[in-house]
Amino acid sequence: MTSRVLVALRVPARPQRAFAVFTGDIGRWWRPSPLFAFTPREPGVLSFEPGEGGRLVETRSNGKIFEIGQVRVWDPPQRLVFGWRQASFAPGQDTEVEVRFDPSGADGEETLVTVEHRGWESVPAAHLARHGFPDAVFLRRHAEWWQALLSALGASMSEGGNGGGAA
Repeated sequence: MTSRVLVALRVPARPQRAFAVFTGDIGRWWRPSPLFAFTPREPGVLSFEPGEGGRLVETRSNGKIFEIGQVRVWDPPQRLVFGWRQASFAPGQDTEVEVRFDPSGADGEETLVTVEHRGWESVPAAHLARHGFPDAVFLRRHAEWWQALLSALGASMSEGGNGGGAA
């Protein structure tokens, strides 16, 4: 059985725009979490290198780059899959994020953005990334963070995010 988080939120944009803002403007709408930081240092700005084989990276103010994961599926505007790791993950400790963008609403002007973050069973319960939480509590807290991130994505689209920031 896989340990996973599954959250969804409807955003005010067609799938093409939702995919573009998710990937191209991630540095603008992403909200770092001290609980789920990629590295123990001050958070940087996230960006995607588009296309399969591209990367999701965090660039800190000093220019150093941390690779969060490689893009495994880049299928605009329907689907995005990428690896996800924190600096403290050992080899073989690998999680994966799948994001789906499904048309929604009577007029098709909205998108249901669904995030599935799976593979947490590869990260032992005693690992630093889990903060000592039992599995159910850890997954619930992680799901709450993803829900807040999707809310920030939706707000970004309402404010006019255009998806033009991808590397």
